[in-house]
Parts: sequence; C-alpha cells; structure tokens
Amino acid sequence: MTSAEDHPALSALNRRRFLVGIGAVAGLASLSQVPLEGTALAAPRVRSGDYPFKLGIASGDPTPEGVVIWTRLVPELFSPDGGMPSRPVPVDWQVALDPGMRKVVKHGTVPALSELAHSVHVEVDGLRPGREYYYRFRYRGDVSEVGRTRTAPREEGQLGSLSFAFASCQDWSHGFYSAYRSMAEEDLDLVIHLGDYVYEYGVPADGGMRKKATPDVLREGPQNLDRWRMQYALYKSDPDLQRVHARFPWLVTWDDHEVQNDYVGAYDGTISANRAAAYKAWYEHQPVRRRSLPRKDGSLKLYRRSSWGSLAQIDVLDTRQYRTSPPCGWGEAPACDAGNDPTKGTMLGATQEEWLLDGLRHSDARWNVIATSVMMARLDHDGPTGDIIWHDAWDGFPASRKAITDTFTSAKVRNPVMVAGDWHSTFVNDIKSDFDRPESPVVATEFVGTSITTNGDDEVYGPYYGPMMKWNPHIKFFDGDRRGYVTCKLDARTWRTDLRMVPTVSRADAAASTFASFEIEDRRPGAVRV
Repeated sequence: MTSAEDHPALSALNRRRFLVGIGAVAGLASLSQVPLEGTALAAPRVRSGDYPFKLGIASGDPTPEGVVIWTRLVPELFSPDGGMPSRPVPVDWQVALDPGMRKVVKHGTVPALSELAHSVHVEVDGLRPGREYYYRFRYRGDVSEVGRTRTAPREEGQLGSLSFAFASCQDWSHGFYSAYRSMAEEDLDLVIHLGDYVYEYGVPADGGMRKKATPDVLREGPQNLDRWRMQYALYKSDPDLQRVHARFPWLVTWDDHEVQNDYVGAYDGTISANRAAAYKAWYEHQPVRRRSLPRKDGSLKLYRRSSWGSLAQIDVLDTRQYRTSPPCGWGEAPACDAGNDPTKGTMLGATQEEWLLDGLRHSDARWNVIATSVMMARLDHDGPTGDIIWHDAWDGFPASRKAITDTFTSAKVRNPVMVAGDWHSTFVNDIKSDFDRPESPVVATEFVGTSITTNGDDEVYGPYYGPMMKWNPHIKFFDGDRRGYVTCKLDARTWRTDLRMVPTVSRADAAASTFASFEIEDRRPGAVRV
C-alpha cells in the first residue's frame, strides 16, 4: 500500500526534465487547434505494416453542440516514438451525417504533436443537438475506419430517454474483452468508463489468459512515459475495445491502477515523474477535452459535469488525484472517530467537493447520476462483533460521504444514483442517510459493476464477501465472481438496470446475457429487482 510518490527509481533530475516537458506541452494547447496544410480525406489504401490507426478512433464528452473525436498515430505499437517522426504532422478529419461520409458537415486539419505522442483531440462544435454523426481521420494515404457518435439533447424540451453502459477494470492479461464484443451490439447513447482502463503491471510473455506472445519490452511495468504509452498501445490494440470506442461516445474517469494500486493523490503542488507520466499518457489516449491537458506540475483536471437534456445530470468524479490517506488506516481496518472529522481526511478535495455539492443543489435534472470509481455504500466486514471496513472506498472517508448524502436530503436532490466500479464484483445498494443508523432513510441508489476481465474466471470475492452480506441489509444484490458490464435505461418515470455477464473471459466470443435486472421509480430511492 505504498504511495506512487515513493518509487526509488525516480530521480529528482528525471522528474525535473519530465515536468519541463509538461510545461512545453501546456504551451502548445492552443496550437493543437491551428490547421495545417493537408489534403482532403481520400479513399483508404490497402493497410500495410505502417498503418497509423492501429489504436482505432474514439469520441467522448458530448454536449448539445459538439463532441470530441480522438485518434493517435502509432504505426509501431511498442517503439518509444510509436514509429512517428519527432515533429508535428497534419491529420485531416471529417464529420458527416451518414456512415458513407457523403454528407460532410464539418471538416478540418489539425497537427498531431510529437509532444502528445501524435494524438489528436478535435473538439467539434456547431453540431445539432440530440443526433447521430459519423467521423473519420486521414494521415497521408491512410484513412481510419468510420466512427459513430452522437450529441447530447438540448437542455430544454421533452425529457426523452438515455441508454448507457458502464464498465471498469480491464486487465489485458486476465482475459479477452468478450464483454466489449457484446456491448458493441447494444443500442446505447453513451458509455461511462469508471477506471482501471490499464494496469501498471508488467505483461507476461505468453499474454496471461490470452496465450498471445508479447514483446520483451512489456515485461516490466511502466515507470516512464515511453513505457506508459506502450501499455496503452497494448490495451487499445484490442479489436473489441476499439469497436465499442468507435460505436459510442465515452465519458471516462480513472481509478488507481492507471498509476499504482491504492495510491492516494493529495500533493503539495508537485508530483512524481512517474505519476505525471501516467497522467499524461492517460490524456493522450482518451477522448477528453483540452481542459484535461496536463498542467506544468503534471496534474490535470478530470472531474466534469455532463447533461443529457433535462433528463440527466452526470457528474464524473476524480476520486484519486485529491484524496488524502484514509484517516483510520489502510485496507481492512476498524473504523474510527477521525473518519467522521472532515478536517482529518478527504476523498475529493475541498474544491471538487464544493463543485459537486453546488451542482447537486442547483440541478433541475430528473435523474442525478454520480460516476465514482469506488463504492459509496458501507460494507461491514464483521457485523456486531466489530467495525472492520475497507478504507480504499468511501467507507474510508465517511465524512466526505456524509457531506454528499446530507446534500441529497437538504437540497431535495431528485433521484440521485451512483454508478461505480473497482470491486471486480457486482453490488446493488441502498444509500442510507447515515450508515451508522440502520433505521435511517434511503436517500439514493448505487450500482457497482464488476470487471471487464480482472480476476479472470477465478472465484475470488464471492467466497470472501458473500458471508458478509447478512450484516449489510442495505446491499440488495451481490455477485463476486462474474465478469461483464452494466446497462442503464432511463426515462421520465423509470430507471432500469441490467447486469450483463459473460460466462468466461477465456474466449473472445463469449456472449453476455442478462443475469439480473432492477428498476428505480421516480422519487422512490432504492432499486427493486424485476
């Protein structure tokens, strides 16, 4: 449970050099939108070994007027420069109304900067609300596949509906992304990824569960920017992950394994070179806006708010970068009085917490969705004989949790629903106004999704956490050993959640099926199995 700040291999000199590079990139933020001279998109030629779009394409952060479209040029997945020159190169892009790209409505040319691993983040504006668009990129004679995205509906007007999936925890070596293959066949408006997009560990020579040979350069885990880029290249080369990125816009946050297991993020204005490298690589490989471009000190702003018309407000949280060490200890440990003191520890940091609470107080949305990497509900490990909890989740920061649940009540927040990941297990939880008083009212609902692959087909958490459920009556459903994702469909009156599970991650073609379904009615917190 050591902090990422303490790795002995990170010298002060390397850290200073890295942060100087971060400063240079920050200064290039405006340049990344300056058009370069380039040729209009052409028909794709036969793909050769130097095809640059090997990591696919993606879109994200939709608004009523626009969306981010992303790609990274990387003809060589596991070379430090990705096989690209150390200079900006022009990348053409198009957005159209049809998958054949005949009705082009927006187009342009942007530089792919070597300082950003030749990734591009095009913020397309001037689109129409609530409609489907298609997009693609061109570099030299190569054209990417065509992606599908959509804008959010306008804030006024009919409530309409929203269908989204959420996922987390996708260790590449623990199995195939069969869950993503099924997700790509869903009828969705949006995908929310809740963290552990990559893992910080070295990759086995045989690819682990995949039994696929991997290069020697991946044997040790990432400790610098070049190696972090290769880790993302490995994960994003998966065709099923690429397919889901190309089919739906994403909202993305992170958890711990994008840096180091169970790390805490509170810092004094400086962070380690490895953590800054991990953050930068995350930005380079995700469809996020320029507001998340790494700053000079290596940090970046991730938390943000997205609206789906007046139907849903989605608050995407960063539960790692600003949290302190848990005040009552690490891992499984007893609760203590310090956890209830907001001056002793924080999950979100003061600025992000106030942003969240203020947004909840002023929300007019029918459903208020909070996307958080870790579970908010209490999980009592030992019942009336003690008070053991897991301190890397919200249980370790009860004062931070209470600030939110108190706001649900005082501001009369309509239909708050948490979606979370991290646990490699599935939970459906009632969120109590005070978990220390079991008789207190239910003020919100929480769905915790299992992993895409992590833990593979092993039975790990079912046998361990299953016996604890009798001490946690607010947990309405638990499954500890299946892999998959969660879909949520909501309209003005009802929220429906389907728990989508695959039978194995040992095969890429294992199809997902619905294991259980739950509904929430408007103004009635708590999910009911249907």
